[in-house]
Amino acid sequence: MTLAVWPEQLPLPEQSGYAIQHVSPLQRTEMVSGRARQRRIYTSVPSNVSVQWFLTEQQAQLFESWFRYAITDGADWFLLPLKTPMFTGNYECRFTGIYEGPVLIAFDKWTFSATIEIKERQTLGASWVYAPQYLIDSSIIDVALNDLWPAA
Repeated sequence: MTLAVWPEQLPLPEQSGYAIQHVSPLQRTEMVSGRARQRRIYTSVPSNVSVQWFLTEQQAQLFESWFRYAITDGADWFLLPLKTPMFTGNYECRFTGIYEGPVLIAFDKWTFSATIEIKERQTLGASWVYAPQYLIDSSIIDVALNDLWPAA
């Protein structure tokens, strides 16, 4: 089954109010002594993203139709370009419920907001933990390799 893709005629989510909240992979048990035991119970957890769109009247019509028919009222996964600390690109997402809106904010401008679930929390591989200097100084390495390295 192919995933639906966010229509290119619609804008990306606004930066205002854009927030990523990771679902906890931990189980915490409070003990009678006041201490707590904690352990990881999942290695693959989703992230929730609060998003908002400002749309023209025609874009709002397209959004509501796409939501209803292309992703079955938000039940299906789809590809949405999002910005995360990892990269800006297409993530496999779905709505966690119905969107809020449309709210009229100007003569022909509408706002919609929703919570989007990213299928899996995006992080670097474990090897980066043991060599953080290469990540932190990656821009220096990039300049050295791409700008200063002699052409072959």
